[in-house]
Amino acid sequence: MFSERAFFSFVDLAEASLHREYNEWHQFDHRPENLLLPGVAWGDRWARPAEYTPLGESCPDLSGTDYVAMYWFRPPYEQSIAEWRKLGEDSFQWGRGPLIPGVRRPFTAFFTPVKGYAAERVTVSADALPFRPNRGLHIMVSRLAEPHGPRTHEQYSWYDRVRLPAMVNCPGVAGAWTFALHSPRKHPAPPLDGMAEYPPNSVRIRLLYLDADPAEVTHELADREKEWDASGFGPPCPDAETILLTGPLRTIDPWESL
Repeated sequence: MFSERAFFSFVDLAEASLHREYNEWHQFDHRPENLLLPGVAWGDRWARPAEYTPLGESCPDLSGTDYVAMYWFRPPYEQSIAEWRKLGEDSFQWGRGPLIPGVRRPFTAFFTPVKGYAAERVTVSADALPFRPNRGLHIMVSRLAEPHGPRTHEQYSWYDRVRLPAMVNCPGVAGAWTFALHSPRKHPAPPLDGMAEYPPNSVRIRLLYLDADPAEVTHELADREKEWDASGFGPPCPDAETILLTGPLRTIDPWESL
């Protein structure tokens, strides 16, 4: 595994008029400076436009998510993250962000990558998936009531052996990665879906990397999941997790997003 630490940020813009300023800052200033850091292996960001909202579900705290950003770090992780945090402070001192009025981040946290899966038709390894061009993602964020309970373990076994292998070989899906919560970025973190505390592994993220239209792949996945569930291949412990956010995200074209 090329990295054992990742960071996710869920971004909610208060006003539609902020999209241009936010995108200019992130695409042409923030992301390039972050990718220059030796401890940052890769970083990317995806948009959740209004027309995608009905294609998934979300808890109230993440319902306004407009963008999802993530970074992969290289070891030594403590040093890499310290340098990354310093860049954030330096950028503030330069007057170049990251504080933009009206840009809210309801959930920002560090995650541990769990496992990657590459589709049979894709020639690259799972480790190479984040660097491979994509047209977007299908994301699922869930909360685990018992992060190390027996029902959670059974659910994870089903994901690894049944559902994810089936999903990554659907048309338009290039592969997948799963992530377990390491720690929230802010202490104390703002409550998410009533979570007063954030024990390790209590939040799970699943990313499907797409090389076809995200909305079309989402419809195809929904149809197939209904068929799988009806055929007896559904989740063994559906009450082991609560969905906080699910649905498609699209890749950002730096020029079309302005």
